Amino acid sequence: MENESQDSARKVIIQLKATADAPILKQKKFKMLGTDKFAKVIDFLRRQIHRETVFVYINSAFSPNPDELVIDLFNNFGVDGKLLVNYACSVAWG
Repeated sequence: MENESQDSARKVIIQLKATADAPILKQKKFKMLGTDKFAKVIDFLRRQIHRETVFVYINSAFSPNPDELVIDLFNNFGVDGKLLVNYACSVAWG
């Protein structure tokens, strides 16, 4: 049980990648706690690109539920020690 809490409390590297019509951000990488919900990443992107609607994908494949924990997404879909998050201002993938 203690290992689980230590694992989820660790920081995860989030790498942002613009897709389609989205503007490229100056800060493309940042760290956040694994215990944070993915909604925090979405809110960060909304503030950075000044849009109410943003479409977010993990590894160019699927849109995660905003209630997912960052550590769970990283453990299942992380690549090279990072969680790759693609973002767009309009639907990029079905």
